Amino acid sequence: MAVIFEPYQSSLPNKQGKKLFYPRVVRTANVSMAQIAKEVSAYSSLSTGDVKSAIDNLITVMTTHLHASESVTLDGLGTFRMVMRASGQGVEDAKDVAASQAKLTVRFQPSSTRNSNGTMATRALVTGVKCVRFDRQEVEENAGGNAGGGEPIPDPTV
Repeated sequence: MAVIFEPYQSSLPNKQGKKLFYPRVVRTANVSMAQIAKEVSAYSSLSTGDVKSAIDNLITVMTTHLHASESVTLDGLGTFRMVMRASGQGVEDAKDVAASQAKLTVRFQPSSTRNSNGTMATRALVTGVKCVRFDRQEVEENAGGNAGGGEPIPDPTV
């Protein structure tokens, strides 16, 4: 499988007044918790219901810790933390700062390791991924450059 991307044009011009193009991931589906539980149970001695229950309980426990301003690290996966995203309504005095000036959201940072020289070695969930441009899939497959590792890449428009 490969991550499928497409070009999109920024709505904001750069300093030279040009609206540049950037890659954007094309999402082909959403996987439900039921499907994840079924697949995880295939790798373990747990039933699908046991896995779903464990995931539900994990979410409950993580929520409790995040609501207490704690970060949650799941080894091999990454770290979740609560962040406030300012809505652009700043105040002139620190004593006037209020939570209503921002929106709460959860930020996820995939786990990673560092080489001895300090460079990034791996990042969970994205290590080894191949990317293929949506509108050039067939050309790359026919040229022997199938980024899908030998499997046909599904058409997300179907």
